[in-house]
Parts: sequence; C-alpha cells; structure tokens
Amino acid sequence: MRAALVTIHYKNIDDTLSLLMSLSKAKVPEKHEVKIYVVDNENSKDLKEELNKNFPDAILLVSPGNLGFAAGNNLGLKRAMNDGAKLLIAINNDTFVGKDFFKNIFKSPILEKSVGAIGGLIYFAPGFEFNQNYSKRDLGKVVWYAGGTIDWDNVLCSNAHVDEIDQGQYGKSENTDFVTGALLITKTEVLKKVGLFDEKYFMYLEDVDLCHRIKLAGYKLLFDPKIKLWHKVGRASAIGSPLNDYFITRNRLYFGSKYARPRTRFALFREAIRKIFTGTLAQKKAITDFFTGKLGKGSYL
Repeated sequence: MRAALVTIHYKNIDDTLSLLMSLSKAKVPEKHEVKIYVVDNENSKDLKEELNKNFPDAILLVSPGNLGFAAGNNLGLKRAMNDGAKLLIAINNDTFVGKDFFKNIFKSPILEKSVGAIGGLIYFAPGFEFNQNYSKRDLGKVVWYAGGTIDWDNVLCSNAHVDEIDQGQYGKSENTDFVTGALLITKTEVLKKVGLFDEKYFMYLEDVDLCHRIKLAGYKLLFDPKIKLWHKVGRASAIGSPLNDYFITRNRLYFGSKYARPRTRFALFREAIRKIFTGTLAQKKAITDFFTGKLGKGSYL
C-alpha cells in the first residue's frame, strides 16, 4: 500500500530533524511504501539545506506563510492524495517514533473498511512530563494520550489516561471519541468523503472536528496501543500561554456552535459573554473574534 506521512515545520528545526531521523530508522514492511512530506510553515533556508543533505527523499512543500496546523496539514495531505497515497499519516514534528512504528501501522485495524481514523499510544518524551515526580525508570512510559473523550455537556475534550505509567495495561485497540492530531492516521477514501481539516480553527480542536465528521459518516475511530510515539508536549505552543488560551477559547465556541445541542450551545454562549467581562485578555479577544467571525488565524497572531 502507498502511504504518505505529513509533518509541519515551524521554527524549531532540531525537532523536525529529530523526527525525520527516527522515521528513517523505522522499517517499512515489504509491499508497502511511505513518502514523507514536510510542510515548511516559515520558509526556512536551513531546513531546505538539511533535507537536501540528510533526507533527500523527503518532499519539501513551502507554504506562503504560517498557515497553522489545519491549513498546513491540508497542504501536505492534498499533495499526498494527488500523488496517489491511500493511507495518510499526520504527525507532529515535535515527536519521535520507534523502529516498529510503520510495521505496527500497517498491521493495525486502519486497513479495515469500517475504520476511519486511528491513533496510537503517545507518551511524554522524557523531560516533558506535566509532573516531575516520576522515577527514572518510568520516563518514556508516562502516557499523554491513550484515547480521547468528549464531554458534550460542557464541550470539553480531553486525552484519556494522562500521567499514567504504561505497565502493559493497554492491550488492544479500543474505540475513542477522537484521535489527536499529534498522530492521526486515516485514508484518502475517508477524507474524500468527509473533507480535510477545517481551516477556520487554525490550530487546536481541528483534529476533534475532523474526527467527529468521520464518526458522523459512519466510520469507527480507534486507539491502537501498539502504535507508539513520544511527544515533546508544549514545544510547538506552550500549554497555558496566552496563545493557547486564545485558540482553545475561540475554537471551543466554534466547535460547540457546529455540533453541540441547542441547550448546550446556549450555555456555552452565556459563559462566553460572562468571560468578556471577567476573562483574561486572550479570552476576551477570542470571544470577540468568534462572535465577529474572525476565525482562522484570527487577530491574536
């Protein structure tokens, strides 16, 4: 099967090169092919030189500017689909993989007709944990994502089993409410039916939106613990920063306006109006932008 892997580069070249190095060590099973597409969201001369020197088979796509996560991925996914890829892998550049990464993807249920998207077991990269009270032997086994849940009463999305230590308790594939965009594996036939990432998000919750559309189309969403990944959490955009606060606040309103029940939407909008007076500066700007239709990149960047 012909597969494509898409990752977005923005500013931190060491992360991008680290990911590519780990991918180069992951063996692709016979009868399968993986093309790697790097979307450069900053037009980096250094990145181009490094790819030409060390990863000449990677396909570099230079965006016209910082497109964000949604549009940046779409740029790569469209090219991959046009190139004939059947299996599509979107992956954060601030991650790295093990040697069995591709083998376990091709052995996973993603090849089943009923499965629309699948995610893996994602650990905090050592040193990037939320908490610091882990023993040295636990580092690299602290869970960041093992499935995801959506609280529809409050329009809140959360990764499952965060901060747990992997002691072999994740044995088989399970249904999930969403697959995180840090590693989202899907198929061309699925995206042709439901569409690509909604670029009105720019970043955050675009993965949940895409997964919900996949689910509404009748496909299953799965978490497969055999597919493993390590994530330098917060490297791309610091968790808890005003930037994070802005996009989470605005995009939660947008997601809720699209999919939540009328009663929940009313409560969500009422909460937003209250935060215009009581929220942080980033939240106030986010709420104003949502109600005035300033989506996509918005007015914060």
